[in-house]
Amino acid sequence: MKKKKPRKKGKKGRRSWQQLTFPGKVWRVLWVSVLSVWLFTVVQVLFCGVFNPPLTPLMVQRFFQQVSDSERSVRFERDYVSIDEVSPHLVNAVVVAEDGLFMYHRGFDVKQLKQSYRDNKRGRRVRGGSTISMQTSKNCFLPHNRTMWRKAAEAYYTTLIELIWGKKRIMECYLNIVEFGDGIYGCEAASQHYFHHPASKLTKAEAAQLAATLPSPLKRNPAHQSPYFKKRSSTIRQRMDTYGKVNLDARRKDLNPKYLKQTDESLLDFLLWMSKQD
Repeated sequence: MKKKKPRKKGKKGRRSWQQLTFPGKVWRVLWVSVLSVWLFTVVQVLFCGVFNPPLTPLMVQRFFQQVSDSERSVRFERDYVSIDEVSPHLVNAVVVAEDGLFMYHRGFDVKQLKQSYRDNKRGRRVRGGSTISMQTSKNCFLPHNRTMWRKAAEAYYTTLIELIWGKKRIMECYLNIVEFGDGIYGCEAASQHYFHHPASKLTKAEAAQLAATLPSPLKRNPAHQSPYFKKRSSTIRQRMDTYGKVNLDARRKDLNPKYLKQTDESLLDFLLWMSKQD
């Protein structure tokens, strides 16, 4: 009686699919899926590190919201430009308004995240702990919702773009895709829409007005300036003079050690801290 020849294993001793047990098949599907998702996200970040995304999830969301709302017009204004074609006043204004430690942290302002967590636990109005890097990853890659899964994905993408892009590309992408009004995306489109000239020509006052729009672009814009909007843009304008020019090419070792020390905690430090809270 002839002996059955053992089935050959795949390359480097890997078993064929038919030879795997059920748990083995589940494990293979799991790790292949995780690896595929990871590779896809890395390719996404690499692509967007060179090219601005043709569309973002928010742009698609806003389009369907506009179509389904009879009181809103369907608008899509966008015009990508290089960071060299953006007024330094606008870079200064958005850093002052949104993320004063942008050049110092590694994507996360842990001190502010801790404060936001404490305020939330006490039932106070929570000030956002979202950095420009976090906003860029959210606007570029993810839909706008408030689930924990989206927050986790935002943290993951933020880590990737900080590692792969660097501060200058993060700022460039942010200013090209951020929403400045209903259907108005990026600083060039916003500058043309509100001030009728390119983003390279923005004055300090105009840059402050655009920065004042960012926390709530569907409610605030330079075309309809409420008393609060005027006060907010004036405050940003004053802080711009105090803060000074933002150098996006600055190396980390050349930055102010005082502020580097304030931002030396990582996201892992925050998660460990949060796990110890009641």
